[in-house]
Amino acid sequence: MDLRLPALRRPRRWIAAAAVVVVLAGAGTWNAVASDGAPAVHRTDQLISTGDGVRIDTSYFTGDDSGRRPAVLLAHGFGGSQKDVRTQAEDLARDGYAVLTWSARGFGGSNGKIGLNDPKGEVADASKLIDWLAERPEVQLDRTGDPRVGMAGASYGGAVSLLTAGYDDRVDAIAPAITYWNLADALFPNGVFKKLWAGIFINTGGGCDKFEKQLCQMYDRVAESGTPDAAATKLLEERSPVAVGDRIKVPTLLMQGQTDSLFPLDQADTAAKAIKANGAPVDVDWISGGHDGGDMEVDRVQGRVQSWFDRYLKDEKGVDTGPAFRVTRTLGLGSGDGEPRLGSATEDTYPGLTSGGRSIALTGREQRFDNPAGSSPPAISALPGLGGGGLSQLSSLGVGVSLDFPGQFASFESAPLREDLQITGSPTVTVHVKSTSEDAVLFAKLYDVGPGGAQPVLPSQLVEPIRVEGAKAGKDVRITLPAIDHEVDDGHRLRLVLASTDLGYASPTAPATYTVSQQSGLTVPAPLGGDTAAAALPAWVWWLPLAGAGLALALLLGGRRRTATPAPDPAQAEVPLQITDLSKRYAKSADRYAVRDLTFRVEKGQVLGLLGPNGAGKTTTLRMLMGLIKPDAGEIRVFGHVIRPGAPVLSRVGAFVEGAGFLPHLSGRENLELYWRATGRPPEDAHLDEALKIAGLGDALSRAVRTYSQGMRQRLAIAQAMLGLPDLLILDEPTNGLDPPQIREMREVMIRYAAAGRTVIVSSHLLAEVEQSCTHLVVMDHGKLVQAGPVKEIIGSGDTLLVGTATPTDEPVVEKVAALPGVVSAVSTDDGLLVRLDADGSAQRLVAELVRMDVPVESVGPHRRLEDAFLTLIGESA
Repeated sequence: MDLRLPALRRPRRWIAAAAVVVVLAGAGTWNAVASDGAPAVHRTDQLISTGDGVRIDTSYFTGDDSGRRPAVLLAHGFGGSQKDVRTQAEDLARDGYAVLTWSARGFGGSNGKIGLNDPKGEVADASKLIDWLAERPEVQLDRTGDPRVGMAGASYGGAVSLLTAGYDDRVDAIAPAITYWNLADALFPNGVFKKLWAGIFINTGGGCDKFEKQLCQMYDRVAESGTPDAAATKLLEERSPVAVGDRIKVPTLLMQGQTDSLFPLDQADTAAKAIKANGAPVDVDWISGGHDGGDMEVDRVQGRVQSWFDRYLKDEKGVDTGPAFRVTRTLGLGSGDGEPRLGSATEDTYPGLTSGGRSIALTGREQRFDNPAGSSPPAISALPGLGGGGLSQLSSLGVGVSLDFPGQFASFESAPLREDLQITGSPTVTVHVKSTSEDAVLFAKLYDVGPGGAQPVLPSQLVEPIRVEGAKAGKDVRITLPAIDHEVDDGHRLRLVLASTDLGYASPTAPATYTVSQQSGLTVPAPLGGDTAAAALPAWVWWLPLAGAGLALALLLGGRRRTATPAPDPAQAEVPLQITDLSKRYAKSADRYAVRDLTFRVEKGQVLGLLGPNGAGKTTTLRMLMGLIKPDAGEIRVFGHVIRPGAPVLSRVGAFVEGAGFLPHLSGRENLELYWRATGRPPEDAHLDEALKIAGLGDALSRAVRTYSQGMRQRLAIAQAMLGLPDLLILDEPTNGLDPPQIREMREVMIRYAAAGRTVIVSSHLLAEVEQSCTHLVVMDHGKLVQAGPVKEIIGSGDTLLVGTATPTDEPVVEKVAALPGVVSAVSTDDGLLVRLDADGSAQRLVAELVRMDVPVESVGPHRRLEDAFLTLIGESA
């Protein structure tokens, strides 16, 4: 059944042919695009007419593959153009897709008025582009005029993907990101005008005159009154995916931003439920960034989109499309650039925003506060377009940056929490509201307050506006607070604030007094993977041990059929690790390698840092070392034994790679004891007390693991890796989730561990910690070895020298040194001079010049941090 608008129901072949005819003469030229030795991508740029005087600026990308292939339409965000998605288009083309990008009406090289994804405008344009793809000889067809096609895009582009899937049944899969399901609900949440974002929206589009006339009139009307009317709501809803929600029946990957006060997480929640109800597969991914800034996780997100299309467009059923629900979590700051370090949590099913629930009592009497005349001064939460991303990022790191004015809010507070609390979803609360005016407008927010009343933190800087009609007579109001993913530490309090103003929204300008009292405690969603106290244990808890025993028996009986393992090498019996010519290709690829020709050796007593950017092949190497995956070529020997899955020598190896699995209903101590019993070794060999001291979990050891925060699970996993004090200890990002004192303790533990004659291999992004704890380094990039050796040698090979002087160096002398031949820069420090040399500079020449200038030189030596060395090495390998 054709679900497109009547205006689009024409013979598809005729429409596509007409579109080709009106391509402007000379505009379509092919170009070959390649970078970093990657396969060439061919691109043609052209303007395609829609038949109503609008010309759409497009680019078409294909790789060198022969034969027909699925197609992908890539849409851009509001205020951008098709050039913004060019890199992703080229990557998809190299992966075997025909990719068409285009600039929406009013943007880039396309003319016409902005219609905010008008079904008769931008959505119809997308459908005609599908007609055009159906005529391409490179594009795979499901039937005549029906190409195999997916759509992806962020924000504005995400919405047109959803809308086109609802209006045109030829769309086969979609992957919208940080977008809206109901634009009226996003801009008029609970009947309150989101004035700051709406103004930015209009400004980004080039001004009101760039929009369709009825949109411009609607904005002027609402902006002037400060209150959305029914006509405005209807107009935006008609241009939102919600209008065709019952027609979207294709596999959908929804990626929504956590730092997003424009399109919050509830937009994706509503979309997921609606599309799931239609019977389509739906996965939900909460990314770190959003319209308020933050890390957009571009590489990970685009990789997941590609896997989604591989599964549902190429029909590659073995492709891992990721979990049904994934949420990115901030683990702290990284080294060097201060960017947040990210981790994640996952679920096999999407839990929604209010699944389960735990009640938290709030204290606070009935309170009166004012809505000031002119709603000024306003409280401050997010500052969209004006640094809101910075505020959201700071809040994720535990820094409070919000502002509420005395006399303009009520607050209710919990007692200090007795254990860590992970909130993933929307807390709810019921309050009674009374106003001296007919209606009241409130802004609800939930703060995390540290011990001693420390500066409150507003997670992701999100607030929930509420318009309470009929408040003069008094009214009970159930408030659903913004969806967040935030961990509240034990000893902290939760504070519910109801304010009368907010900078981002329109409040009533007439003065009024509000009276608020709480009617219920705060209800927070159940933690991921958790069960309510009354819930029965899941079935797998009972059958998993039986299944494990059956699997062990099968492995035992089948052991005789294993291939022969090379004999141990006596010459390497005391060598903890020798990797030789190790290679591992990506799945279904003949020439793309995760690890290639890797060779290095680790000796006893070393703490080896395995370094490299994301995608360097570090984790793949560690997984092969643990026997979790098989290499395609090369060899790994541990104490002279070749590593195979289940190799006996692995009993001398302790590892923490990509997290550890624990039984959620058991305590931390019980999990460790159960793990050690499964090894069949005597209990006294476990050295359990030493491992638990490292974990630093205290009383939490007696609690069920399902109540643990991510940091607590991390510490427990490290303790598990150290059980038995193995001769070779492998730790992948061991400091994730640890606080500074625990990080320092972990550093000292690794150093002591190796000093006793054992060996530690640690993969980490915290370069400052690696520099302090590691004796040797292996640096990888693109799967290959870049450099290996002692830390001091790698750091000491830089181009910056520290010149020690007997007395401080005056600024005029520093300037003269900076002007010397071969010197790039010179800076005075407490220890002397920090001098950077160019390619022609040398330490000998520098010292001679300094002596000539009567600079009292006492010492000269290299000065470079590991961060500098690492960036230099990675830059050279690029």
